[in-house]
Amino acid sequence: MKKIFILTGEPSGDKLASTVIIQLRLSNPDVEYLSVGGVHLTSLGIKSIFDLKEITYMGFTSVLLNIFKIKNKINITVDEIIKFNPDILFSVDSPDFTLRVAERVKKINNNIKTVHYVAPQVWIWREGRVKKFKKFLDHLLLLFNFEKKYFDKENIPNTFVGHPLLEQDNKSKIDLSSLINKNKKIISIFAGSRKSETNVLLPILCNFIKLMNKKFYDYVFIFHATDENKELIFNFIKKVSLKNTQVISDENIKSQILSNSVFAVAKSGTVSLEICNANIPSIIIYKINMINYLIMKLLVKVKFANIINIINNKEIIPELLQGECNPKEIYNSVVYLLKNPELMKDQVENCNKTLNDIRSKSSSPGEASSILLKYLA
Repeated sequence: MKKIFILTGEPSGDKLASTVIIQLRLSNPDVEYLSVGGVHLTSLGIKSIFDLKEITYMGFTSVLLNIFKIKNKINITVDEIIKFNPDILFSVDSPDFTLRVAERVKKINNNIKTVHYVAPQVWIWREGRVKKFKKFLDHLLLLFNFEKKYFDKENIPNTFVGHPLLEQDNKSKIDLSSLINKNKKIISIFAGSRKSETNVLLPILCNFIKLMNKKFYDYVFIFHATDENKELIFNFIKKVSLKNTQVISDENIKSQILSNSVFAVAKSGTVSLEICNANIPSIIIYKINMINYLIMKLLVKVKFANIINIINNKEIIPELLQGECNPKEIYNSVVYLLKNPELMKDQVENCNKTLNDIRSKSSSPGEASSILLKYLA
């Protein structure tokens, strides 16, 4: 029986990996799996060698403070992969963890094919990394077509597969009337999937909601949580006695809550594509500690944090970063847009144009699974 080891480093990667494995099983059900994964891979019956939360860190200082823990997890992961002896090591995103593991595995056993999904963002920083990837990656699966030139230049086999978050949503509809008062308009809130980023943004977002509640009575604020951070968000909301607020972690319900929203406030990341795909206007927020920010400013070569803005080289979606990421600025930006529906309409239209340029012409998980099938053969 053929074997695949699935290697992820955070909840978003776990989710992406699961969409590919679902497709792969349709073509080849006789594959044995082992992983470093989360709830999505576990729901497919795929065992994880340890809890994903044990390696999910954010920022340079967080990594430095946990460097020995991370090294230990890398060692354990490499040992388990070699012991499992898979045909393919399928790594997904989180390059500072997954690619370190892949590099070591390849040195020990060159027969294991290494396929990495979600190319490291060399177009944002550290383009020189590409030469190193050539030594240990057999294939790269790209989310965005414009990334090809960076890897073609070094003759690294790569395929543009598109982003699964831009796929059509065919999930069954759920009646939301028992969850949401029909007289309330929904504003979706995304505080991030990592505990470290949620801890930073949660107090800011809750104070923003308090400002909204003072002036408006017809909104309900829904936090879109992962299973890992749902309790953290719920407990904090309870602690600060926040009204008109709920926490949702069920993926199907989250999808429908978003599509029924009038606006979204989201931490910078891949979720912004999901928001754009649902035709919901939004603003992007992000805040890290000052040391991490200063290091990032030195290394990053793009002006924007959000992928839509980066592609267009202008601010299509407003970004409130660092000092501007505060309750008052978020409140002012949200209220301004809500009072100017023509601006929200323009944002949605511009986002749609951009998505049409980066959307896969077929199924993104299907394209990715077909590459894995070739290496299995």
